[in-house]
Amino acid sequence: MTKSKDQITQIPNHVAIIMDGNGRWAKKRKLPRIEGHRKGVNNVKKIVRHASDLGIKYLTLFAFSVENWNRPKLEVDALMQLLLRFIKSQTKEMKKNKIRLGVIGRIKELPSKVVKALEKSMDETKHFDHLNLVLALNYGSRTEVLDAVKSFSTAFKNNEESIDDLDWNRFSNYLYTDNIPDPDLIIRTSGEKRISNFLLLQGAYSEYYFTDKYWPDFHEQELSEAIESYKKRERRFGKTGEQVNTN
Repeated sequence: MTKSKDQITQIPNHVAIIMDGNGRWAKKRKLPRIEGHRKGVNNVKKIVRHASDLGIKYLTLFAFSVENWNRPKLEVDALMQLLLRFIKSQTKEMKKNKIRLGVIGRIKELPSKVVKALEKSMDETKHFDHLNLVLALNYGSRTEVLDAVKSFSTAFKNNEESIDDLDWNRFSNYLYTDNIPDPDLIIRTSGEKRISNFLLLQGAYSEYYFTDKYWPDFHEQELSEAIESYKKRERRFGKTGEQVNTN
């Protein structure tokens, strides 16, 4: 069915998701935590397809945080193996569906096999633009800000930047997300109502949607419901409702 212009403009351009609850999903079923992560990876494939079908242009998934290294080594190793298999198995699917892969975070600190697979997949999909799938890996917003400050400081020392000219737009070029629009909608699954060091600056004016569903149970219908909730909201960006409606 062809969408009207009004319907298209109501779809968020960029949706970001904090995929939470894999471990609790498994515990509830008396399964090892890794089974929850496996189920979560399978759900990623479904949500990516559905986001593409809905017309979302950017989908950012919080897959592994800088704090996640503190988890048991066996779990971290298993997560890295799942990530590696996901990248290798899904690159063909991304190419078929014209999906570009991107990554934000300190990816060079990931296992070398994972880094190589990511770089290969990003290179093979870099010309596509039907959907931009962005994986937040070894990501933390505070770490991102520190890295941005260091990069800007280096540019300043090299006389490439001026303190007097520094504003938000200029500084944002040094964030991991320099070529990615700010998220319109940020979703968190599992019932937790916090943002866990995720896109703190980029999400300044994002709409938030919290659901009790664990990530493995956050299916296509749940994403559609989150989008419907988003459509009903008035985004003012510091203006009054009257100003927004007048414009």
